[in-house]
Amino acid sequence: VPADGSHWLSMREGVDMLRQKGHEVVVVAPEVSLHIKPSKNFVMKMYSVPYTEEELEKAFQAFFHVSFEEGWIFKRFFNAYKGMKNLTDCWVTSCEQLLQNKELIRYLEESKF
Repeated sequence: VPADGSHWLSMREGVDMLRQKGHEVVVVAPEVSLHIKPSKNFVMKMYSVPYTEEELEKAFQAFFHVSFEEGWIFKRFFNAYKGMKNLTDCWVTSCEQLLQNKELIRYLEESKF
């Protein structure tokens, strides 16, 4: 169950290699994702989340923008905290939605995911 961004980009090569070796690979991901997209190399199981791709992109951009800000250290720290909180809120919401998706959880349990 990858997280969007660098976590997925790092995992993608491993997922592709597993498939090449004959393994069936199942990726569980939210319907709203910046980098996790369907592929012929894996089965994708998706679940809905209450935010849009634009909102997720905005949260990522706000977080990364802070890294290049100049100015008073406390203001930069506060802005970095806000950016990280917004991203974390998206990830926590995504996890909650996954765990509340009874149909998907049933599929994962039955397939011994």
